[in-house]
Amino acid sequence: MMTKKERIQAAIAGEKPDKLPYSFWTHLPGIDLNPELLAEKTYEFYKKYDIDFIKTMNNGMYAIEDFGCEIDYSDIAKGGVAKVTKTPIHEAKDWYELKPCSVKEGSLARELKGLKLVLDKVKNEDVPVIFTIFSPLTTANKLSGNTLLQYLENGDGDAVHHALKVITETTCNMARAALEAGADGIFFAAQSSTYNFMTAEQYKEFGVPYDLEVLNAAKDGWMNTLHAHGSNIMMEILKDYPVQVFNWHAWETYPSVDEAALESGKCLMGGLNRTDITKDDRNAIHHQIYECFKLMGGCGQILTPGCVIRYPLNEETLKFIRKAKDDVEAKIHPIYA
Repeated sequence: MMTKKERIQAAIAGEKPDKLPYSFWTHLPGIDLNPELLAEKTYEFYKKYDIDFIKTMNNGMYAIEDFGCEIDYSDIAKGGVAKVTKTPIHEAKDWYELKPCSVKEGSLARELKGLKLVLDKVKNEDVPVIFTIFSPLTTANKLSGNTLLQYLENGDGDAVHHALKVITETTCNMARAALEAGADGIFFAAQSSTYNFMTAEQYKEFGVPYDLEVLNAAKDGWMNTLHAHGSNIMMEILKDYPVQVFNWHAWETYPSVDEAALESGKCLMGGLNRTDITKDDRNAIHHQIYECFKLMGGCGQILTPGCVIRYPLNEETLKFIRKAKDDVEAKIHPIYA
């Protein structure tokens, strides 16, 4: 039997592991601002569901706190999202006031401490751990209270570029620090790389150069994962990013599972529709797993949702994912032996 690390490495190599590796993750509101408690609950989550890798369940706004933002997290436990209640960005000149943040203090140090505590808990277990890093453009948009496009439309691109350089410097330092701490890779969350947000030309100018700078800073990771967030993603651009694993909202948006494998040439992370998990639609979950085996033959894939599983969480539904995977695999595996 393979270890969890060997299973993931086989999938990344496009080989067939002893069984299809799987994982999932969620937010931990009320917990994720406390690194000790976050590490403890992350480890408990990993052990309870016997997942094949750990994606750190970071506070989703950690990247903007040290730049001067305040956030309301009260809606997360009800299935909603965090909201920025205070931002330092009110007009174009404010972008020029941003300064790089130190990874040795504030929210960045807190998140790295949580990572180190998780790594310490699994030091005798051969399980990969990847650390969440947000793309610079994602951080800039959150930092401005989701008003970044207004500045581009108003001709303030130079100001935004200045801010992106500062944010990228901070983000690169964070990625390096995570790998130096022992993470196996970064989970690079690009939440603005969709045609629903901006044009491809805009993303090539304000997204791609900064994304690549961060990915280069993380080049020593062996499980670097691109998370292409949302619908209508810019596959023409993202497919060539220098990562080992490609994650997107499979079954919620294009590309299809087999198309993503063909276009990216990378190991896929996905295959489960997270909304079906939240709704406890077990027939849909079982069918999606079946379709993944039919399309991928158990090779080059890590079975996960396309994104974080929102609340309310149903423990029995999460346990069902493993049960359904084992059931389908036992029945279909001989076909691809």
